[in-house]
Amino acid sequence: MAANKPRAGAVRKTSKGPLKGTGGHGRKALEGKGPTPKATDRSWHKAGKAKARRDKLEQMGKLQPRGSASGNGGSDARSQAPRKGKSNDDAEMVTGRNSVLEALRARIPASALYVAARIEVDDRVKEILSIAAQRGMPIMEVTRPELDRMTPFDSVHQGLALKVPPYEYAHPQDLLDAAIDSDHLPLFVALDGITDPRNLGAIIRSTAAFGGDGIIVPQRRSVGVTASAWKTSAGAAARCKVAMAANLTATIKSFKDQGVFVIGLDGGGDTSLPGLALADRPLLVVVGSEGKGLSKLVTENCDAVVSIPISASTESLNAGIAASVTLYEISRLRGAK
Repeated sequence: MAANKPRAGAVRKTSKGPLKGTGGHGRKALEGKGPTPKATDRSWHKAGKAKARRDKLEQMGKLQPRGSASGNGGSDARSQAPRKGKSNDDAEMVTGRNSVLEALRARIPASALYVAARIEVDDRVKEILSIAAQRGMPIMEVTRPELDRMTPFDSVHQGLALKVPPYEYAHPQDLLDAAIDSDHLPLFVALDGITDPRNLGAIIRSTAAFGGDGIIVPQRRSVGVTASAWKTSAGAAARCKVAMAANLTATIKSFKDQGVFVIGLDGGGDTSLPGLALADRPLLVVVGSEGKGLSKLVTENCDAVVSIPISASTESLNAGIAASVTLYEISRLRGAK
């Protein structure tokens, strides 16, 4: 009887030589790269960038750290975009000799210059006409009644009007980044419910005069940079940037997370403006609306609520004047130190 044959595969085949293993070559790959660094320790992460900005601000102001920042590096940092500008059909008219001249000097992309017939020519008018001619800008001579109809009813055009596209708002984070890069103590102004364009124009002018880095306006229930604001700013709107925040409270929190101190202006504040202790810190000054003042949420997020001492016979100060007085005192205290 023939011997039983083994089942196929039941016998281990003999190799021709010793088997070679990995020798541990892949052991390091299996071990990994260690624990994941914290978001604030990663320079490319937005939390890491926020930490770097905060550290620089603390060094500039010689501050004690405010405490740990939120893990996302500020809820408004790049996550909320400003409102889109208007269409070209909603172009603004910049009026007044100073405002028109400053806009042209700043190379605002104007589309037309309107000049009243028989205008009294001074040095400003000569420079305005020269700049417009050099750029090939259309120069239209119109009657004064026609110029009155083209410009806002409450503006004083002084025989000149410049047609400009809708204002392009910056992002609040861009203002902070630019201030940090310039290696000086940042100073910003935020408007909480300001609706009068003349107040905005006055605040823009004061911010530029006292070394501020820009103004922040909320997207809703707030005035924007209109022709009237341009006029009141006396052209400072061409030099001092205005940013738009989708949510003012979130922007305030983001600035605080990055090392900026926030003070609100209110007649009933518990801190007096003269000799303000926070003047030598990176600052965001919040100005309340003409009637209601600071909103509750904004007040809760301020590091200090500041009042300006005034005579008992005067109920309150105009928002533009209050901002000007505050910016002057901050500038004075910083200069003294």
